[in-house]
Amino acid sequence: MFDWFKKFTSPKLLRAKGVLGMNARNFHIISQYNPRRLYPLVDDKVQTKALALQYGVNTPNLIGVIEHQFQVKNILKMVENHSEFVVKPSHGSGGKGVLVIKGYEANSFTLPSGKTMTYNELYQHISNILSGLYSLGGRYDSALVEEVVHFSDIFKDYSYQGVPDVRVIVYKGYPIMAMSRLSTAESGGRANLHQGAVGVGLDIKTGKTKKAVQHNMPITYHPDTKADLRKIVVPLWREHLLIAAKAYEMTGLGYFGADIVLDAQKGPMMLELNARPGLAIQIANGLGLKKAIKRVDKKYPSGLTAEQRVDYVLA
Repeated sequence: MFDWFKKFTSPKLLRAKGVLGMNARNFHIISQYNPRRLYPLVDDKVQTKALALQYGVNTPNLIGVIEHQFQVKNILKMVENHSEFVVKPSHGSGGKGVLVIKGYEANSFTLPSGKTMTYNELYQHISNILSGLYSLGGRYDSALVEEVVHFSDIFKDYSYQGVPDVRVIVYKGYPIMAMSRLSTAESGGRANLHQGAVGVGLDIKTGKTKKAVQHNMPITYHPDTKADLRKIVVPLWREHLLIAAKAYEMTGLGYFGADIVLDAQKGPMMLELNARPGLAIQIANGLGLKKAIKRVDKKYPSGLTAEQRVDYVLA
């Protein structure tokens, strides 16, 4: 199962395997297919949500936006009709600054872990978001308040506290590689591989497990729940890929990552898009992105709709 990790370790062999490096990604893919003028469409989550609504892409409902410090005191008024909510930076990345509130009363807010925080702590967290503590480049930011995703019980044994997601890499509108990111105790409930989350490579045609890694090392069982990672099969797989494919028309970007979650009631939902997706997905899949990119360039037809592109990938 993990022969790829053992056999392809030298630079020469990695190139032969078609592994895409950071320099090649930046200079030959991103700079060529992602015009910088389009970056705000994915870097600013407010704009991304507006586009998703316009193109009929399912995404968590927006409760409100806090743009200025004097508005922070209105947070309780903003969420008064919601028993739970999420606060996140508009220009954040890697899950930094995302705060999930599972319930609250008076001056006490309950986190997914069962711990609580005070109103003053919540106020300070939002203030930190506005100051740019979690934003790209440290610039002043705004805070999004949105509905909580209730992830499907199908994945309850595969993730520790946090919401598992699926990252799909899209090139010229075609989904070419995917993985599931599963939170752990080490990652603090966040689906971030650099913080210790588990990455599970998924077969692009079936949504079934190919390989699984943590800290770039192969694993078979989730480190906390002990669930067998080889048994993962993502339901509604075509719908996952369709959300990713639609984001091509939505943004105009030729290469990006789409992060998708499975809500128990609402089905697959787009969380966010990334114009500079990381490369660890290759390790999780035991497969290089270069070959997938070349295959699209040489063999895949142009001019298809999102639905047609997904069906072409699944055929």
